[in-house]
Amino acid sequence: MSRRPVRLLGVALWTLLVGGCAAYISPLQPPPYRDQIAAPYDTTWNALIRALAFDNVPLRVVAKDSGVIASDDIVSPIGVYADCGSRGGSPLEGETLVSFTVFVRANGAATQLQINSKMRTFRLAKFGGLKADPNYECVSTTRWEPNLVDAVRRFVKE
Repeated sequence: MSRRPVRLLGVALWTLLVGGCAAYISPLQPPPYRDQIAAPYDTTWNALIRALAFDNVPLRVVAKDSGVIASDDIVSPIGVYADCGSRGGSPLEGETLVSFTVFVRANGAATQLQINSKMRTFRLAKFGGLKADPNYECVSTTRWEPNLVDAVRRFVKE
């Protein structure tokens, strides 16, 4: 019996194993961040605008009547606001485009906030530099959202 089919099978299995390790693994999407501020709607809205301005967040939509604030894309290093998963067992490195939408709703004497995030890779680290790469979906590290809510609470007290 010839060793050629066995050798080809071995090469095919090795290719599958090595190729499988280099596959992109997407992180799981957390639910939208929700919290409540113990202040009326108008007070919370003004504190939210101040907190976003303090963080220098570029805004695309500000609609007080409907309670929606949407940011423009923010360029951020992967790992700060966004988890973009891994490829080949190593976490992706580079930059992301991050945007947030905040929904504000009166709830009696308190105000409810919901923060939705949308994130994707912008440039990935390759061979000593940043190179444009296909867009991979990323998820929030859930660091920015609670920090924003804490800032809103501080501004509400002022």
